[in-house]
Amino acid sequence: MHGASLESSFRLQRVLEALLDGGERSTLEIALGAQVCAVNSCVAELRTNGFKVDCRQARSSSGERVWLYRLDLADPGTAEKAAVHRQMTVALEGSE
Repeated sequence: MHGASLESSFRLQRVLEALLDGGERSTLEIALGAQVCAVNSCVAELRTNGFKVDCRQARSSSGERVWLYRLDLADPGTAEKAAVHRQMTVALEGSE
């Protein structure tokens, strides 16, 4: 898969921000929070950029199937990339 580069894609950066705390997020939560449509494609692109993102299917309280995504911060490569992203974000916010 040829995906966008995290450095040049604000869309992927928003999806990563939604996942950075390591908690599970549903497709809907990510779509609304990051303002993206194709969450599964964005997650695939994050994986292409070297992030390990886990995905599992669950049931909502009403019994509907939902997909849950979680950034695997226990993975050393993912943790390192996430830390670099956080540092860059803080540096950019400080320069405004």
